[in-house]
Amino acid sequence: MILLTRVDHRLLHGQVAFSWTQTIGADCILIANNDVPTNEIRKTTIKLAKPQGVKLVIKNIEDSIAALKSGVTDKYKLFIVVESIADAYKLAEAYPEIKRINLGGIKAKEGSRSIGKSVNVVPEEEELLKQLVEKGIEIDIQQVPSEKKVKVTEVL
Repeated sequence: MILLTRVDHRLLHGQVAFSWTQTIGADCILIANNDVPTNEIRKTTIKLAKPQGVKLVIKNIEDSIAALKSGVTDKYKLFIVVESIADAYKLAEAYPEIKRINLGGIKAKEGSRSIGKSVNVVPEEEELLKQLVEKGIEIDIQQVPSEKKVKVTEVL
């Protein structure tokens, strides 16, 4: 069961690893990212941030979709973390059981605008967010669980 899908350019770090995992009650974290599985430094860093007693799975986007569709993740209370809105979009398109996406940290880049604390989007990403909302996916901006959620529809 997917508890939450989060977009965070840092992927797994203290904030995500501890506050979110505990708050939502996840027992498995899926890092869905095309770079990390082949980047030993990033993979090691992410493994160091894993909370004790929580399973950590690192897969590329296609393998993540295949795992979700195969049912092997069904036994877990799953917390999915992706690096970009584009990756979240790919997962949600391929696996409609994703009902909620949390935007936690998206760094500023050329042509982006801030839509919330630590959340910056370029026009293409805004379009993807709008398409996800149209599909009935709840999208909110929230750094940590103790903060108030802001619906993305209020800031786009």
